[in-house]
Amino acid sequence: MGQMFKKSLRAIFLLAVLCAVAISGTLISPAGAQQQGTDRKLIAYAEQISGDTFPFVTRTSNGVRVFARSRPRTEVLVAINEGFTELFRIARRHGYTRRLNYSDYTVFIGRADRLKDSQGNYSPDVAVPAGQYAGSGYDQGGFIYAGGMVLTFNPSAFLIAEHDRAWQRVSNVVRYEGEHLVLYFNDRALYNKTADHSTGGYHPILQ
Repeated sequence: MGQMFKKSLRAIFLLAVLCAVAISGTLISPAGAQQQGTDRKLIAYAEQISGDTFPFVTRTSNGVRVFARSRPRTEVLVAINEGFTELFRIARRHGYTRRLNYSDYTVFIGRADRLKDSQGNYSPDVAVPAGQYAGSGYDQGGFIYAGGMVLTFNPSAFLIAEHDRAWQRVSNVVRYEGEHLVLYFNDRALYNKTADHSTGGYHPILQ
């Protein structure tokens, strides 16, 4: 019961934070701050949202920065690269030019709140507040499950769940969460239209 209470409090806090993101467009800004100080704030924020700690830090071979609660497997790092590669390829086809470098992004890998979906399929997901999905078929009692979630725009960072297989799913989640960030910096109208899926629309947004 204590754990569920803590989770509920974390969900309420996260909902307020996400509302702030929607209004301001950023929670952490590197402008005028030392990179190290910004990193500390970002890590602290990710830990507060996820309930995890992230003692392992590395970069993929293409330059994506990764923080993880356990040492990330090589297959996961490769999958992260592949997700961004596909995203950037499609974004350039749409004429987008901003935030198309691997080094622009930080990925946090946290503990999965569930490992299987309602059909019993392997689906490591994180729990996020139901928000506008409350009362829908996605509502799990005040929260929904998602493959990942955007944490901040500046720096561009998001959280995904740990996987021990299904590497293509990791690539897909990276591409889908990255879509929101690419759209935010390149096509604000489409970003606003697709920032959540409560009114319809699904990933991939960019075809």
